[in-house]
Amino acid sequence: MFSRIRSQQGVAVAGVTLLGYGIMVLAGVLGWVIPFVVAALIATAGEFALANRFAATAVLLEKAGIEPVWRWLVRDLSVVLLIVSTVRPGVAATIGIMLLPAALWAVAVGTTALNRVVEGRAATPAFTRNIDFGAVRRVPIPPAWAERVLGLRMPVLNFLLPPAAVAAALVDRITPVLVTGLVTLAIGLVAGAVLAFTLLRGRGRTPGVLPAVNDWLARERPEVALYFAGPGKDVYQANMWLAPVEAAGRRAVVLLRAEDAFEALADTRLPVICVPAGVDFMNLDFSPVRVALYAANVGANIHMIREPGVRHVFVGHGDSDKQASVNPYSKVYDEVWVAGRAGRERYAQAGVGVLDQDIVEVGRPQLSGVPTFGSGPTDRRFTVLYAPTWEGWLDDDPHHTSLVAMGERIVSGVLAANVRLIYKPHPLTGTRWNKARAANDRIINLIRAAGGEVDVNSLDGDAHLVVTGRVPALFDCFNVTDLLISDVSSVVSDFVQSQRPYVVANPASMPEDEFRSSYPTSRAAYLLSADCGELGKILDLAQAGDDPMTAARRELKEYLLGPDEPSPMDRFRAEIERLCA
Repeated sequence: MFSRIRSQQGVAVAGVTLLGYGIMVLAGVLGWVIPFVVAALIATAGEFALANRFAATAVLLEKAGIEPVWRWLVRDLSVVLLIVSTVRPGVAATIGIMLLPAALWAVAVGTTALNRVVEGRAATPAFTRNIDFGAVRRVPIPPAWAERVLGLRMPVLNFLLPPAAVAAALVDRITPVLVTGLVTLAIGLVAGAVLAFTLLRGRGRTPGVLPAVNDWLARERPEVALYFAGPGKDVYQANMWLAPVEAAGRRAVVLLRAEDAFEALADTRLPVICVPAGVDFMNLDFSPVRVALYAANVGANIHMIREPGVRHVFVGHGDSDKQASVNPYSKVYDEVWVAGRAGRERYAQAGVGVLDQDIVEVGRPQLSGVPTFGSGPTDRRFTVLYAPTWEGWLDDDPHHTSLVAMGERIVSGVLAANVRLIYKPHPLTGTRWNKARAANDRIINLIRAAGGEVDVNSLDGDAHLVVTGRVPALFDCFNVTDLLISDVSSVVSDFVQSQRPYVVANPASMPEDEFRSSYPTSRAAYLLSADCGELGKILDLAQAGDDPMTAARRELKEYLLGPDEPSPMDRFRAEIERLCA
């Protein structure tokens, strides 16, 4: 609801802004000073709002061809029209008034070309963390004040022309416009000169980051690479492997391919290298690397998979019964590592070309921080974690997530049961379906109305919580949870580690036997149909500690996650050692 209202407000602001420009031109032609002033104020306020509050609407305007450049041209045209219709200068003066903004536009176009050359030379081809290169030669860049007005952003300097035109109309002289135009042109010329000087200073230089990265690889010789080529919004998939790779005991490096993923990567002591450009990445020497671990199936994986002498292993980002867990892309790797026997059987049943001898069961080393609890009451307030998955990639699968079909009923039922609720939606929630984003917004409003706290950094206390950031992490939420409600996803598989009761949503209301057969992770779960009629009884059972699913969860844990001994971390470490050897 909030996002829809905000979108409507943005459209209204855009419409009023464009109307303001139209009135400026009309008032300029007819010499109406007061309407010109009002329209100029409206257009200026609208531009400020679009730039700061309604950025999404501004992007839509650009896609429609109504870019800021064209709006500023209309503004400058209206200034000239107002001066001509009110002051009525001579031919020479009129030409001068027209040439001043035109000259600034000419400087803007010229500096645009120069700026692209400077940016191309100065662009950092690689970003690093926890690596000390010492002094690396850098290409000079323009000062920050110049960068803010260079190129096609420069005509924004002409924002003083409308008030100068009004002043000129009131005093019946063109002096205010001439002075203002000359000042803005002088600033533009100075900025252009600074850019040209910067370009000359950087002539012949090339950034030294890539050679420094290559030298570091040759010197430190990392044996294990955690490779992730996805965007920042998906970086949680790599984050879950940082601690296991760090604890593996081999020299390791994290390789990223997107700058926003580099910025969003969780804290780690591992060295991190991000090289966005494919050519730059493939020019690096990865010959020391013995094992490459892949957390996601994306096209840019090919830039690493092409490396000979490296054992390429798909570790994924969680075992689940969803179709994505048996992606046919997985057959390009040398090995596929799964948590337990369930993962092996999924590939056998899917028949996507992954050979059984290439599958290795290593458990889930990430779960070492999730202790195993028994069911029953605790000394804290009974806590329910609702962690639905996202809408997925299939447009024709309305039951991929419980969020849309039954999310509000689940949350309302839990809130009414006098227990604590922690709501942690999937990081990708709402990225493909507006209705999923809207359902998420409504759920957050329900929790807020019940006195809940939103976007918290701590799980302490008894208040209802909405957890959407990277911290607290999902596994931290597990450790304060007495009952999980989720969908068919890896969240369920991982929560089985805790041995506490859990609920799997059945939004399609499939028959119980068919559902449990189709989704083995639900074998030890309470099932919740779309009307949520079972929710009250499930909450009563879980709070009382009278839990008939305890034995089933114990058996399911080994099937999904493998045996407790040797520990998953020991198994993960042993497989790394095997491939490095």
